[in-house]
Amino acid sequence: MRQVVLDTETTGLDWERGHRIIEIGCVEIINRRQTGETYHRYINPQREVDDAAQEVHGLSSKDLADKPLFSEVAESFLQFIDDAELIIHNAPFDVGFLDNELRLAKLGDVRLSSSDLVMDTLVLARQIHPGQRNSLDALCKRYGIDNSRRDLHGALLDARLLAEVYLAMTGGQGALSLGDTDKAEPAAGSAGLHRIDRSNLKLKVVRASKAELDAHDAQLDLIDGACAEKSVWRRSGP
Repeated sequence: MRQVVLDTETTGLDWERGHRIIEIGCVEIINRRQTGETYHRYINPQREVDDAAQEVHGLSSKDLADKPLFSEVAESFLQFIDDAELIIHNAPFDVGFLDNELRLAKLGDVRLSSSDLVMDTLVLARQIHPGQRNSLDALCKRYGIDNSRRDLHGALLDARLLAEVYLAMTGGQGALSLGDTDKAEPAAGSAGLHRIDRSNLKLKVVRASKAELDAHDAQLDLIDGACAEKSVWRRSGP
């Protein structure tokens, strides 16, 4: 299975107010392994970058003046993501900007929002960690992923971090914390795996009643009657 983890940086928060994409970063995953293949482009937005946005990613209008237009990189971008499931954190934001750029580039009816091959890792994280902070930084901390280089946001850097977060988040339970999950929880297989002290754990054992055992035997009798051999529970029993 081929997946592409995708992130963008923009001139501001709302494409409907004329803001544009200035950076695209993609990381390829095949069969849950990062292949090392990436796609990365800076883009001339043909407008000023908002001061607030520049504080986030550090890219100014001057930095982008000699970069290609989106229409000039659109074909190579679409080729890279072709037939892949897209993994995006807060997907509506990036997809909205990308669809707008594709529309402005006059590429027909190509729209990412019409694809069913988009996974929103923010939605997934909220399902797995309800009530917790689920920003990319919070998830990196929760899964023990080093994001110390993320002084400023960058599309390729963030896509690489999100790829690690996604693989850790969907790879099975590595540790169980009964307290604050924002306190470091290393991903499965990482060094320093958090272990739970069960030495004082007292579990209440509820044993089946005779009536429940009789009902269980009756159900096995029905299964035995419908099968050529005894039910697997009786064949594996003492």
